Amino acid sequence: MDKREFSPPSPRATVKRLARRASYDPAIVNAILDAGVVAHVAFVHGEQPFVIPMAYVRRDRELVLHGAAANRTLEIGASGVAMSACVTLIDGLVYARSAFHHSVNYRSVVVFGRARDVTDFAEKRALLDALVDRMAPGRARQVRAPNDKELHATRVIALPIDEASAKVRTGGPIDDPEDLTVPVWTGQLPVAIRSMSHIATPDDAHTYELPAKPPGID
Repeated sequence: MDKREFSPPSPRATVKRLARRASYDPAIVNAILDAGVVAHVAFVHGEQPFVIPMAYVRRDRELVLHGAAANRTLEIGASGVAMSACVTLIDGLVYARSAFHHSVNYRSVVVFGRARDVTDFAEKRALLDALVDRMAPGRARQVRAPNDKELHATRVIALPIDEASAKVRTGGPIDDPEDLTVPVWTGQLPVAIRSMSHIATPDDAHTYELPAKPPGID
């Protein structure tokens, strides 16, 4: 699909460096978010910038984050301050004939906005279920649901994905013509997140079916 069919949602979400790699297509943005596991959430507090890695899940047009009720990042986010979140997937290392043209193949999304505090218990339960299912599809139906005490102890915020941009690099090195005779191997080293064998709790866990692997992890 032609990336130019989709306009940047705002000036701050517009990719300026290597803009040809940018996409504002919601389908591409959502696909990258759905394949990711950790978002780096940024905000400014007391004139100090912070970047915090957090597990997340995308639910419709929102990025859902959770943690302890006293979690500073969530408390600040719930107050309505400006935040941003970045998700990056590394797909490979790119080796060129010059040091300058070595690169990384990646897919990334940056989201800008102001989060809302989720206080309704029914909605909070649904979003926490979605977070559990992100770890293993269908698992929220298998485990004990959070009780009221646990819901009170957990804060959930939802960051809208209305202002977001994706950026993608694919392919091999882009060598300068004068470097084509440099006698060195060039190409790509594909990189991916993969899971290893499940490690059961030392009880009767081994008698039950293994959790399903989350999307984006082999």
